[in-house]
Amino acid sequence: MVLHRIYLTPGMFGFARLASFDYFVHVQHGLERQFADDGQDLEVHVVDVSPTASVCRRAARLAEIVDATAGDDGPIHLLGHSTGGLDARLVASPGVRLANAGAPQRWLPRLRSVTMMNTPHFGTPLAAFFATSKGQRVLHALSAFTIIGLSLGRGPLGIASMLITMVGRSDHAIGLELRLLDKLVDSLVGMLDEARSPEVRSFLDAIKDDQGAVLQVSPEAMELMVAGIADHPDVVYQSTASMAPTPSVGKWLGTLLSPWQTTSLTLFTTLYGITSGFDERYPCAEMSGDPGKGVAFAGEETEAKLLRLLGKAPDLQANDGIVPLRSQLWGTLVWAGLGDHLDVLGHYRDDRPASDGQLPHHDWLTSGSAFGPADFEALMGAVAAGMLKASGRRR
Repeated sequence: MVLHRIYLTPGMFGFARLASFDYFVHVQHGLERQFADDGQDLEVHVVDVSPTASVCRRAARLAEIVDATAGDDGPIHLLGHSTGGLDARLVASPGVRLANAGAPQRWLPRLRSVTMMNTPHFGTPLAAFFATSKGQRVLHALSAFTIIGLSLGRGPLGIASMLITMVGRSDHAIGLELRLLDKLVDSLVGMLDEARSPEVRSFLDAIKDDQGAVLQVSPEAMELMVAGIADHPDVVYQSTASMAPTPSVGKWLGTLLSPWQTTSLTLFTTLYGITSGFDERYPCAEMSGDPGKGVAFAGEETEAKLLRLLGKAPDLQANDGIVPLRSQLWGTLVWAGLGDHLDVLGHYRDDRPASDGQLPHHDWLTSGSAFGPADFEALMGAVAAGMLKASGRRR
C-alpha cells in the first residue's frame, strides 16, 4: 500500500505543539479519516517554525524537515495555513534558493500537491497595523490570547476587553499603552500552570524577536512575491478560502446573554474592520485589467465556484478577520464558505462533548460564521480529494 506523507506548516498565530495543545490536531485527525476511508496509509508531520519569522526562513525550515523525514518513496503533500501556505509555495518553486535547506531536489519529484488554507497570496491590510510599534505589541498579546483561548476553552473576559481598547485606538502608541500590552501578556501566560508557561513565554519571545513575515505579507511586499515566485509545473496547487459574515448590530444583540461572546465578537469585529480596508493600488486580489481601474477577477472557473459556494461574488472587503477572501485564492479553489481564520482548522464552537480520544473544539473568537462539524468535514474531504487526485487516485 502506498504511504502518503503530509507536512503541515502553521501561520502567523500558529505553532506545532504548545501548552499541551496541538494547533493542527483537528486537521490531522480529519485528513487521517479521509485517507483511511480511501484505504490509504498516511504519515503526518507538523512543522515547528517560528510563527512570525521571514517566509524564507520558515520555508527553509519546512524544506529541512521534509528532507530529513521523507524517506525514499511515496507521494509528498505540503499543506500550509495562513502564512504557512507561502512557505509551501516557496519550497515548491522551481530553482528557489533557501539557506540551509538541505537538498530539496531529492524529494521534489515526489511532491504531488501544495494546499494553501486562507493564505494571504496578495497580502493583508492587517500586516500594516501589526508592523507599527503598537501593532507589534498587539500581535504579541493576540498570539498569547489565542494560545490561552484554544487550550483552555476561552480567553479571559477582562483581557479581551483591554485588547479591544488597544486595537481600536487610532492615536499614536505611547509608553504607558505599550507597557499595558506587555502586562496583558504577563497576565495571560500567568493563567497557565508552571509546567507550560516557560514554553509559551519562549514562543512569544520568538514573535517579539523576529517579525519578518509581518512585513512580508503587506500588500505592497506580496506584489513582488506574486510577480517573482513561479508555481512548479508538475505540482497541483489547491486553495481553500473563507470569509466571516459582515458584522452587524443583530449579531451583536444575539450575544448579549453571554458576556464572553459579546466581548469576543467585538474584538473580532475590530480585526475584521482593519482587514477590510484596502489601497486601490494594492487591492489584495487578482485584478482584471489595470489594478487601479480594473475589477477583482480570479478566473472564470474560480468566480463560478465562488458564486455557487457563497451565493455571491465576494467584494474586496470580505475577509476571515485576518486575510481578505480574494487574497486567499490561488491555484484550484477546492472549498469556500463562511468561517473565520481559525474555524477552518477545526477551532470552532462545538458544545457537544468530545468523543473518546478526541480533543474538544474550542472557538478562537466569536465571528458569527456558524461554522460547524459538517462544514469542517466537507472542507477536509475537499482537501483530501485534491491530494489523492494529484497522486493518481480518484475518489
